[in-house]
Amino acid sequence: MGVADLNGPTTTLAPPFPALRRGRLDTLQVNLGYRCNQSCSHCHVNAGPSRTEMMDPSTIALVPAVLRARGLASLDLTGGAPELHPGFRDLVRQARGLGVAVIDRCNLTILSEPGQKDLAAFLAQQGVKVVASLPCYSADNVDRQRGDGVFERSLSGLRQLNALGYGDPDAGLELDLVYNPQGPSLPPPQAALEADYRRELADRFGLRFNRLFTITNMPIQRFAAVLRQQGQLEGYMALLRQHHNPANLAQVMCRSTVSVDWQGFLYDCDFNQMLGLPIGQGNPRAHLRQLLERDPDGEPIAVADHCFGCSAGAGSSCGGALS
Repeated sequence: MGVADLNGPTTTLAPPFPALRRGRLDTLQVNLGYRCNQSCSHCHVNAGPSRTEMMDPSTIALVPAVLRARGLASLDLTGGAPELHPGFRDLVRQARGLGVAVIDRCNLTILSEPGQKDLAAFLAQQGVKVVASLPCYSADNVDRQRGDGVFERSLSGLRQLNALGYGDPDAGLELDLVYNPQGPSLPPPQAALEADYRRELADRFGLRFNRLFTITNMPIQRFAAVLRQQGQLEGYMALLRQHHNPANLAQVMCRSTVSVDWQGFLYDCDFNQMLGLPIGQGNPRAHLRQLLERDPDGEPIAVADHCFGCSAGAGSSCGGALS
């Protein structure tokens, strides 16, 4: 099927992203707000110090109720910097009291922010899994993407976590790192890059971690705006399409995770949330309170062109490569 271009020859339409349906819901990913102590160039949330959006207490109170009602295994807390929400610690305690695993999407520099000096100890005491952004093991690359001085502050955060047992396979405190490419390219093979990170961080700084996740930069929000300004957005989208791997579709995170925005509305993933695509492309929008009674298993998933970022190459999810 083609489309006629009035100023040129007929061109072929690119095929759409394949239709998907949900499997069993396992994880509730909750965005507590867009306030962050950093402004990263690859951030698909457009988070930063000037953002004021924050989940209200009545909506936060629904989270433990939904975890219990749906029998969920995992609560994935994100932002912005989720730790900046005043209800963060109480929510963690409630979820852990239910026996739910808690993931903190941590930028590491938050551990040295005013008022957060005891944050690392709190996370360890609660047995929270830390997934920490560290886009490279070199200062120049990290500071270019995340701001001056971020690399050294990130190392300081890792030292705090290591001192508490994070990254020690015998301590039971999991510390995973996240790598994002610097620009419009796919991540390198995860296993090989993890070996590089492990060697460099251990040899140069005496630091340890459990796993490295490679995550593809999504062509939305701040990153898309940069690519558009540089005339690279169409090329990047073509790259993602060319590397679409159908084998990754069985494992994409939207099949087992529901994303919740700071107002409590539901989305199939964090990226759809940023694009305003409601869960299942529903109208009206579904709210967190509906999960008290509603099981989304088998429902259609809202997909669009940006979804090729999750299926391209080795695949990409909040847990790293898919294959």
